[in-house]
Amino acid sequence: MTPDATTSSPPPSPAAREPSQAQVLRRLFLMLFLRGRSSRGLQKEGAPKSVGRKLGMTLLFYGLFGFYALLFLRQPVFALSAYLHGMTFMFLGMFVAASAGEVLFNNEEADILLHRPVDPKVMLWAKVRVLVEISLWLAFAFNFAGIFTGIAAPDGGWRFPLVHAFSTVLEALFCCGCVVLVYQLCLRWFGRQRLEGLMTIAQVAVAIGVILSSQLLPQLALRADQVASLAHPSWWLALVPPAWFAGLDDALAGSAARSSWLLAAPALLTTAIVLWLAFGKLAHDYQTGLQSLGETVSAAPGKRSGRRWLEILLLVPPWRWWCREPVARASFLLTAAYLARDRDVKLRIYPGLAPILVMPVVMLMNDFRQGGAGSSGFGIAFSGAYLGLIPFFAIGMLQYSQQWQASDVFRAAPLPGPGPLCHGARRAVLSLLTVPMALFFGLVTWLMLRDKAQLLLLIPGVIVLPVYALMPGLLGAVPLSRPIEEAKAASRGMTLIGVMLTSFALAGVTILMWHVGWFWWFVAVEAAVAVVLYAILRCSLAALRWPTME
Repeated sequence: MTPDATTSSPPPSPAAREPSQAQVLRRLFLMLFLRGRSSRGLQKEGAPKSVGRKLGMTLLFYGLFGFYALLFLRQPVFALSAYLHGMTFMFLGMFVAASAGEVLFNNEEADILLHRPVDPKVMLWAKVRVLVEISLWLAFAFNFAGIFTGIAAPDGGWRFPLVHAFSTVLEALFCCGCVVLVYQLCLRWFGRQRLEGLMTIAQVAVAIGVILSSQLLPQLALRADQVASLAHPSWWLALVPPAWFAGLDDALAGSAARSSWLLAAPALLTTAIVLWLAFGKLAHDYQTGLQSLGETVSAAPGKRSGRRWLEILLLVPPWRWWCREPVARASFLLTAAYLARDRDVKLRIYPGLAPILVMPVVMLMNDFRQGGAGSSGFGIAFSGAYLGLIPFFAIGMLQYSQQWQASDVFRAAPLPGPGPLCHGARRAVLSLLTVPMALFFGLVTWLMLRDKAQLLLLIPGVIVLPVYALMPGLLGAVPLSRPIEEAKAASRGMTLIGVMLTSFALAGVTILMWHVGWFWWFVAVEAAVAVVLYAILRCSLAALRWPTME
């Protein structure tokens, strides 16, 4: 017997060498998240190797924002957990709602994977596992400071970090499961013909529900005695999901009150039911949805009478004067067509705009509840400042499209830079999204107010609106020119935090000027500054040239 024969071991079996189908799919979808779906400009050496490197700045910002939990240092566990789970539910819910449509239903993946023997349940679990993994990175970055704050709570202790980590994982699974479940129910009840439109409506509904659920509980977090005891008038907060997970923390690592156990029961039971339905019972409907989206259904031929309504719109003032340039006019029509018809663009923009409508309503209701029918006016001023950011968000999200390769025609055209294209997209967003949403909210505010004079507090937010609309173009947001990357959706929470802080600052200055009697002087100065900034930004956008393609 040779020495080689004595020391060598039998070769491993093929089953031991080959990874499972679930591992291969999970690695594939995680790589797509880390590197994106485009090979243009991709350098292997510079590609991130982990979620932490991909979302480094986002995680750092979440962690810094999480130190706000130190304000709950002397509060009981339930108050701290109510704040942490409420904000976590908002961040995770917005990320999952904005990313689920791109991750779960992608036509390019269906063209490849549906021809292979891939179990739909395995594919669904692989995609959801990536969503949950990214969600947990975001959640634990935000909750880092809060975990240690709970140790110093009057009824807290060393068990709080472990219990809160468990409840946060449970919350991430609940968010992902709810979004997947909504899609599957749409498929089962309404079928393929209405799937694309229903997906948009479902995501908007989920986004609105997430924002309402996450903001209502922190509004009463400091009144933990009323919420935890389910006392009137706070008993209805027991129907809000973040309260369930806050109750779970308080039951296992806090006061262990009977009301906390009553709140913890739905957290465990509902999460288990949602996961069973979404990833077990209705998993077959996911395969049906993939197949349906990959099919081409020919529409019944119809006669087109006259011009389309968008073309007619551009023939009447003020749009006839506003879109005189041919390139801006064509960009206006292209952007409007994508906003009305493209499933991918609708799934990204409309759910992202939902918080902009919901957050002012929450602030307005809180303002009325604390000081009467709009007596302080802060909610109205905040609403005006927040609504002014509609074009900033919409134009920023319009730069991503599954048909981004077609944007090469922009460079082939005799255009020195993207300025005219950005102007057309900006005018389309202002006409079709910003003005209708602002008028709708203004009408709602007018109906709720007793003192109609406080409607003037909306003016400072409206003044800065044109400036916000120009900023995405200067940041490189050429319409429909970039591939979809899930990291962009993950960073929206960081942008949302910055937007909230900016809106709070502008609203605070507006209220101060209102009460000291300098409001109209403030409006005049703000308008002058806005005009100067608008002129500078217009000139800068006109001088912008095409960046390199690599």
